[in-house]
Amino acid sequence: MARHLAVWGAVVFAGLAGPCAAVTLRPRQEISGPLAPAGPATASSISTLSSTSRQAYNELFKLRTESARALLQAELKRQPAAAGALLVADCTDFVELMISQDASRYETVTMAQSRRLAVLEKSAERGPLRDYARAEIRLHQAAAQVAFQHEVQGAWNLRQAYQQMQATVQRYPDFLPARKTLGMMQFFIGSLPEGYRWFLKLLGLPGSVELGLQNLRAAARQPNDFQPEAQIILALVQETYYKSADEAVLLVSRLATQQPDNLLFSYLSISLNKRQHHTGAALAAYRARPTGPAYLPVPYLHHMAADLLLYQGQYAASQRENQQFLQQYRGVHYRKDAAFKLYLAAWLGNDAPAAEQYRRQIGAGGRTELEEDKYAQRFFEDKLPLSRPLTRARLQIDGGYYREALATLRGFAATPATGLRDRLEDPYRRARAYQGLGRLDSARLFYTRTIALAGKAPYYFGPQSALQMGYLCQADGQLNLARVYFQKVLDSPKHEYKNSTDAKAKVALSGMPAAKLR
Repeated sequence: MARHLAVWGAVVFAGLAGPCAAVTLRPRQEISGPLAPAGPATASSISTLSSTSRQAYNELFKLRTESARALLQAELKRQPAAAGALLVADCTDFVELMISQDASRYETVTMAQSRRLAVLEKSAERGPLRDYARAEIRLHQAAAQVAFQHEVQGAWNLRQAYQQMQATVQRYPDFLPARKTLGMMQFFIGSLPEGYRWFLKLLGLPGSVELGLQNLRAAARQPNDFQPEAQIILALVQETYYKSADEAVLLVSRLATQQPDNLLFSYLSISLNKRQHHTGAALAAYRARPTGPAYLPVPYLHHMAADLLLYQGQYAASQRENQQFLQQYRGVHYRKDAAFKLYLAAWLGNDAPAAEQYRRQIGAGGRTELEEDKYAQRFFEDKLPLSRPLTRARLQIDGGYYREALATLRGFAATPATGLRDRLEDPYRRARAYQGLGRLDSARLFYTRTIALAGKAPYYFGPQSALQMGYLCQADGQLNLARVYFQKVLDSPKHEYKNSTDAKAKVALSGMPAAKLR
């Protein structure tokens, strides 16, 4: 789930990292819908968090991790094997590790996870909460291992976590938190693009978009200790893969209004509004976010703000935010993307010396697992000059400034010497702007023009145009034509955004009724 890291910051509690894949050794019946228990066990023992653990969990959900720890300390002293307290304590460590991306804390956190798992294994406590805590902590450990380059260990733990969560749902079908996490794993496994097929084949794990959604919906719609997680994950899935943004934005807006002291909800509001091209609303949420020493630092917020300011042409302010991000952030991802955005801000701001410095910075550090970083690295390696009008129009479109983008595009005129990349980007940007304005006939015209011109070129403009045409045809009821466009996405050659684009096309195809034979 390359785009997952946009989702990742919001659902970090659920153990989502990279392509969230977990496996079973042999195929089992997938779990969905109402089930009869596999054995005589019931949820009559401990199935809910204690009041103290619930309060700590609420503090953690606000990203006030030290407050959460302080609340848990006394409970764990009294009951060192309490499953709920151990789970929330693990969530606290895990959230800090994944948000900070601080590799120096990795070993400490994973060792603590192993100790908690050992305590739960020997615990006399029985019931769904213990079984759920074991599987969830195992999933956290797997996610941390994958995120910090320990893929073999991570793959094994993902496999164990999936098996344990599946067994918990089978044994306690009415225990909704387990269905939340199982549904999340089922969905993301089912949506993995071709680039991760080797991973699934190695682990022997089938996924199911449909069954995953069923389980997520069950956990999101009925009260349980972890219902907010399920609601957020489901909303983000619908926004990312099903173009159902309104529901997600409404949910996040409601949550942020109800809890103005909740930094996670502020993060979600900023992120969702940014992805929906509502730059003004996203910046307002950023400026209104709760701050202070009680909150876990979230450096990525500055990176998002830098993008938003870049969309508005506030180049100096954008540079300050990205510089602050790079100063505070301890991880290896998004560094190339931040350097590229610093380059754009300096270049568009006519500061050539600073632009060249930032261009060299792209190649100097960071990794290229994320699509944004891959794009930045390709820019650095290709050494192809950018078109000022096309670049400015791209940023305006990303910010939701569609009319301004069309006006900017009038300043671009292709010549016989214009390279294929720019000749593809021109109609693609026009299509995006027209779609944003609701002028869908014009959007279709320029999307199809882009697809025809792209052929098998190794740029994302053609596959993205095919994806959007698939959505437009699907909305119009032209299902056969939509299938053709979605399949064209999957058949496209490698490009910077192939994993996320393919995943969306795959989910779209899986949700369509089977084609009727004539």
